[in-house]
Amino acid sequence: MKTIRRLIYAEIVRAVGFIAVAFLLLFFFFDLVDELGNLGQGAARGYSLSYVLLHVALQVPSHLYELLPIAVLIGAIYVMARLAESSEYTILRTSGLGPRRALNTLLVLGLGFVALTFVVGDYIAPAANRAAQSIQMRFVSDISVGRTGAWIKDRQGASSYSVNVGSMSANGVMNQIRIFEFDDASGRPLAITKAAHGRFDASNTWALESVRRTSYNSADAAEPTVQTENLPEWRWPNSISRDMVAAALLSPERMQTIDLFQYVQHLQSNGQSAQRHQIEFWRKVFYPLSCLVMMILALPFAYLHFRSSNIAGYVFLGVLVGISFFLLNNVFGFIGNLRNWEPWMAAAAPGLIYTGLSLGAFWWLVLRQ
Repeated sequence: MKTIRRLIYAEIVRAVGFIAVAFLLLFFFFDLVDELGNLGQGAARGYSLSYVLLHVALQVPSHLYELLPIAVLIGAIYVMARLAESSEYTILRTSGLGPRRALNTLLVLGLGFVALTFVVGDYIAPAANRAAQSIQMRFVSDISVGRTGAWIKDRQGASSYSVNVGSMSANGVMNQIRIFEFDDASGRPLAITKAAHGRFDASNTWALESVRRTSYNSADAAEPTVQTENLPEWRWPNSISRDMVAAALLSPERMQTIDLFQYVQHLQSNGQSAQRHQIEFWRKVFYPLSCLVMMILALPFAYLHFRSSNIAGYVFLGVLVGISFFLLNNVFGFIGNLRNWEPWMAAAAPGLIYTGLSLGAFWWLVLRQ
């Protein structure tokens, strides 16, 4: 059995690697064409071709994370169908490779792809994304989520704060900062602070520059007044770290699983909606496991009869099934966010559905015969 496993593993790994490289080269070309429009931008027009190539290359790990499960599906389908077409799989079956043992063999290899997908998506891709964003912030533009910026909430004693950060530069400087302070019990506004720039201090404070602060006195006062002062610098103690600001400015799918979990906890503790980030957290948890689903989908192709049909048709059918899985995965994420579904269920439902379909096909085509 060791020889059989070595044969199957080598063929699938080789096929998956070839397909993954082909997909990555295609996406690299598309990203390069898209990024060439920014060539020559930045300070002293320093966004040269070498930086463009580096920026595009740093996006490769993210594409690999997204494409690895479907590369596993296509590669496994191709290998199993080719073994069946050449009657090699029939020989393997007579050598003791029964359906359950074949399934276990593929699942063990699938666990290796699960580990690879997790490492790429949780460690390599986020680090590469941070490096790519540093290049983008240095030459093209600051990191931002649009014209409105990112909103973060914080609580301190009897006051609550709604903080808006327009963008953040590569050196960690925040731009276009607005801080709205409210009385936590009554919801009455206490002060509005606007700052052109701000830096993170080591002592859990923000050092704000070019500050305009507007304070409102108590509503119970006989003559309510508004006091406005312009300050060259003002320090604001808070519990919002640099990682939280970066998380608010980043797309959830580009964050590490642990960072997503911590950010969800921060949102929930401050009474903010965390549905989108919770769904993305559970998708991060379940997405690598889709490699196992792809392996189960591929096994029935080894038991099909190719004398009456073309192998390319079966492979194309398998590819369509894999693409439909990823489309359904995205659709469930959007619907779960709109309909306020249970986050883990919205993330796990596509995998559970296709696992059931895969096991049903395995029973019908393999065990039932």
